[in-house]
Amino acid sequence: MIRYLLTCVLFTFLSSNLFSQASKRSKGHPFGELLLAEKNLTTYDKDSTANAVVLYERGENYFEVINGYIRLVKKYHAKIKILDKKGFDEGTISIYYYHNDDSSEHVKDIKAITHNEGEKMNLQQSKIYTKDINERWNEKTFTFPNIKEGSILEYQYKIISPYLFNLNGWEFQGSIPKIYSEFNAKIPGNYIYNRTLKGTLPLATNDASIEKQCFYVQGYPNPADCEVLKYAMKDVPAFNEKEEFMLAPSNYISKIEFELSEHRRLDGLNKKYTKSWEAVDREFKSDKDFGRQLTKKNFFEKNVPDSLLNNAKDNLEKAQSIYKFIQNHYTWNGKYSSYGKARVKDAFNTKKGNAWEINMSLINLLNAAGIKTNMMLVSTRKNGLPKQNHPVMTDFNYILAKTTINGKDYLLDATENYLAFGALPYRALNYYGRVMDFKKDSYWQNIVPSYEGVQRVRGQVKFDIAEKRAKGAFRLINLGYNAFNVHQEKKELSEEDYLDKMEESVKGDFYITDYTFNEKNSSSEKTSELITFEVENILEGKMVYLNPFFITFFEKNPFLSKERNFPVDFGFKRSYSYSVNMLIPEGYTIHDLPKQKMIQLSDKSASLKFLANQKGNVIDLSFKLNLSQTHIPSENYIGIKELFKHVTEIQNNSLIVLKKE
Repeated sequence: MIRYLLTCVLFTFLSSNLFSQASKRSKGHPFGELLLAEKNLTTYDKDSTANAVVLYERGENYFEVINGYIRLVKKYHAKIKILDKKGFDEGTISIYYYHNDDSSEHVKDIKAITHNEGEKMNLQQSKIYTKDINERWNEKTFTFPNIKEGSILEYQYKIISPYLFNLNGWEFQGSIPKIYSEFNAKIPGNYIYNRTLKGTLPLATNDASIEKQCFYVQGYPNPADCEVLKYAMKDVPAFNEKEEFMLAPSNYISKIEFELSEHRRLDGLNKKYTKSWEAVDREFKSDKDFGRQLTKKNFFEKNVPDSLLNNAKDNLEKAQSIYKFIQNHYTWNGKYSSYGKARVKDAFNTKKGNAWEINMSLINLLNAAGIKTNMMLVSTRKNGLPKQNHPVMTDFNYILAKTTINGKDYLLDATENYLAFGALPYRALNYYGRVMDFKKDSYWQNIVPSYEGVQRVRGQVKFDIAEKRAKGAFRLINLGYNAFNVHQEKKELSEEDYLDKMEESVKGDFYITDYTFNEKNSSSEKTSELITFEVENILEGKMVYLNPFFITFFEKNPFLSKERNFPVDFGFKRSYSYSVNMLIPEGYTIHDLPKQKMIQLSDKSASLKFLANQKGNVIDLSFKLNLSQTHIPSENYIGIKELFKHVTEIQNNSLIVLKKE
């Protein structure tokens, strides 16, 4: 993932030609005026699917003394072209601003114009609405008037902020493509910010210079020099946040992030905001929500059965028993963390808790049993990857237990009572986390899935000529993550609803006549199910067209984008197999069988094998899909997309054609 997270202070200059083009663009956009090229644009040739496109956007960020106080001022100006009716949603604008109990940001000077072939309609100020989002964020919203196909929507506003840490950067990439996007900042030299460029798209402009004595505060004799920054991108593709098999979009969207690191005050005093991990370790050890919540060994020793701590043959068996006890004792409330409110004793007594409290209880109990276990800070897949170069505690929203038994590392999460020992829920499979060892230094730990996801379907099908129907049975075997999912579904649904859901996933007149869950051959890591079924109206006419895939793994290709500038991430290795023996009905012959197909990607990260053969009066059909790597780099996207195209075509369009004699 390092190639997607490039930390830097000054980015490499590109050619002077690109810089010149970008500069000319940024200076020729006074508010309310349109360029001829903007008026004439009807389609965006770099993305024929776009319903709207950002013609131009520019941000300006600077510091200003207002009424004796230093304030951060953020200005924004944008123009959006509506290409068709589906782009009308871009006409509703939301502006978010931060507040706390003591102060608030203020949104000023909102202006908006709808341009329609020379006519201008201005937004009425009475049509701007304000609402509370939560205890920290408010929102101003408005909708452009008189939107039509071909409209150009132009708006600008200014945010005045008392929070200097809210110089938080700029997203070049958004939900629709952008022709030009520019970020500008003028930062007094006594404010030091860490900067991170994310994504894979190149900067068209990367300019930094020093403006001498640009910032003066009354009462201080020495004005500060300023760093003047200008970053721009052009022809920025849209980012589709609905792409499947990806980590958090925040990992990949092309943007620049700022984080206040140090304030060198004009009176000579310094305040550092970015801490070292050594400082964080010391704070966590004494913090009432972290270190002190991990020192409850005596409480757990008194409140759990003695046999749990003493009657195991070895530490692995003891750890497994403790893990199962915590799983069964607690009901997870669905929340990840509750910083400032984590109380393991209260959660234990009520038998309910968030992920922090449940896993802290697990850590305490393992330590009480003499199995050294540490807390591991992680970020869920949807929350984004935590920064590794310096601590940013808001990057973490989840914890795990990390222990080592007989030389083998185990990462544990007891929130889900269907997970096997050593398995993590899908949400926690996010590459790495920080282990907080309070007796030593904290360190980074990789997250490697200890289980795969395996789904096997084996069956037999025969035909009832008199009733013109097919009858058959399928054995469904699921291992690892697929077994965990079956256990979870069976826990949440009644058997009737569970079977209804299975029937609904099959096309045609398919219904289940009998179902058995084989308890003897099932465990936390495996499920074994047997279904018998019938399919109506199969043998109709002289030619019978039959799709042998009664159960499918992928109804549609999950990879539809033309290109993908970020990796495919499956979370864990996966394999799928489907095999069926089909008895040819008496009085029929095979007219056609699906063609075989065998594909393997060049890096052997995925393979597909499909065969259909006749052996006497039986049709043997087998399908195998193996995804042997969890992470597919973006340069191999076309290969995985093409492979899944064949996967869905085989499952949906493989017809066995029978001819009545």
